[in-house]
Amino acid sequence: MPRRVVVTGIGIISSIGDNISETLQSLKSQKSGIGPLTILNTLHKDTFPAGEIKLTNNELELLAGEDIPEFPTRTTLLGIIAAKEAYRDAGLQPGALTSVKTGIVSATTVGGMDQTEQYYFDFFTSDRHLHYVHTHDCCDNTETIAECLGITDFMTTVSSACSSSANAIMFGARLIKHGIADRIIAGGTDALSKFTLNGFNTLKILNEKPCRPFSNDRNGLNLGEGAAFIVLEAEEIPVRENRKIYCEITGYANANDAYHQTASSPDGYGPYLAMKNALDMSGLKAGQIDYINAHGTGTDNNDLTEGLAIEKIFLPQIPKVSSTKAFTGHTLGAAGAIEAVFSILSIRHGLIFPNLNYSGKINELNFEPTLQLTEGAEVKNVLSNSFGFGGNDSSLIFSKY
Repeated sequence: MPRRVVVTGIGIISSIGDNISETLQSLKSQKSGIGPLTILNTLHKDTFPAGEIKLTNNELELLAGEDIPEFPTRTTLLGIIAAKEAYRDAGLQPGALTSVKTGIVSATTVGGMDQTEQYYFDFFTSDRHLHYVHTHDCCDNTETIAECLGITDFMTTVSSACSSSANAIMFGARLIKHGIADRIIAGGTDALSKFTLNGFNTLKILNEKPCRPFSNDRNGLNLGEGAAFIVLEAEEIPVRENRKIYCEITGYANANDAYHQTASSPDGYGPYLAMKNALDMSGLKAGQIDYINAHGTGTDNNDLTEGLAIEKIFLPQIPKVSSTKAFTGHTLGAAGAIEAVFSILSIRHGLIFPNLNYSGKINELNFEPTLQLTEGAEVKNVLSNSFGFGGNDSSLIFSKY
């Protein structure tokens, strides 16, 4: 019989907090991390606001600890900080020997690009910065995080655009469910870079003001950076060791409508399949979902197609829906994990987060997002959506344990 998979630890860093405590306080006080760029040195720093973490790499190194490698990338540092917090939160000690098979599934889209692009032209004239070639690869930060935590049983990296870390969590749950691993540290990390900013600017979907998810006059997204990891374990392990359990992951699904290189299909078929299949797996009915943490980027295409898919499944009784990207910006490969942590906090603390900057209902939709912070709610089941380029759409369901 497949094992139940539970969450025992969470860790996060983003523009609204360097840890779980700061993040929770920002969410409850409705404090956005979107603002002018001050760390990333780009020609666009006065044009496009972003969810930037206001710490230099040297300051991040201090947060990450003494066991970090030489020449770490920003992506790696963010990942180490979040993964270590999750490990500690689960009652585990980095580097400690363990009797259970432990692995890591980490996600990213940018990899070490934040460092590579700074020294690109030097590669042609000098080998002074050659070490950055080795940290460029997406797998480098996974290996470094695993080394810091003492994980040697299993490691892999997922890169599937904006659904990357949701897929990392899904893969981790599958490994445990089928007995291939007992414990998986799953999540993702991404740092802001000129490469990413310029790429999204070329697509003409960056907003020069704070984004307005699910608004009729939405005009693009804000990029962000950050990392989040959750500790997934087979239920019997924390029960045996008398450690806390946040919640259970009861459903997950990935679908790919392959409609366009960057856009969702206009009828939202991919998002619909991801949500429906996750619900089917969980055994829950649509009416049992208490909150949907939507992908909600603030772009014309995403918000409409996600909204249509939500209506197709949940009408006539739409649960409370909000996008939290107006808090953090779109953190790309880390978004699914960051919003998974938000979903877990929702269950843990009875919170439903508001959809910031909302300015009016999308004409083609029949529902509006929730605009007020709800406290003291009975939140038993949360659906978290992460949709990526190429129609790589993923949904996760977290349920009260």
